[in-house]
Amino acid sequence: MCFSATANFVGSGVLGAVGVVTLTKVKHRRELLFASLPVLFAIHQFIEGFVWLGLDGIMSPAVTHDMGAAFMLYAQGLLPFLLPLSVFLFERTARRRRRMMPFLVLGGGTALYILWALTAFPTEVYVRGNSIVYINQATNNLTVAVLYVIATCGSLFFSENKMMIIFGAANLVILLIVMVVRRYAFTSLWCAYAAVASVIILWYFWRSIEERPFIYA
Repeated sequence: MCFSATANFVGSGVLGAVGVVTLTKVKHRRELLFASLPVLFAIHQFIEGFVWLGLDGIMSPAVTHDMGAAFMLYAQGLLPFLLPLSVFLFERTARRRRRMMPFLVLGGGTALYILWALTAFPTEVYVRGNSIVYINQATNNLTVAVLYVIATCGSLFFSENKMMIIFGAANLVILLIVMVVRRYAFTSLWCAYAAVASVIILWYFWRSIEERPFIYA
């Protein structure tokens, strides 16, 4: 996220509260992973707060390295698989879940490649323009970026749930804006703004609490 460790920690606290409220609205175990996304984003932003502290010299370089690695693990290594998996589980019929399978397979393959890249090549972490830049030479290319976007946003657009489409559209718009304005800080900024978009998830779970217990019958 932009600016400082304080911004990350405050944002993490707000998102954590949103996430806890969202989880209280879960009515079926298949909803759990998708409902957990705000909490996972909150933890993610909390981790980046420690990256800032390390880059500001308040904590040791070892903390910067370890927290930067943890941030990248979720942002690039897990999210391409977790997001389509959460949509796959959320779909209420076998026919709808079959539509999610290509994105789940693509996300799994992308995640495996990125996990390999994160362990095989060093990741540079530094500050530029009040944002944190994460650079790994094996993932910083157009092919990986396109596969990442398809895996994380594509499944949302192919869902029959209107809320999923809205969430996907919000994330895609955010992604395109970040790519145009601050491409060098894409990983940090897109994750931050995608986390903010998690409010859409809370809105859906809150609004649909009366009808959701019946849709899995």
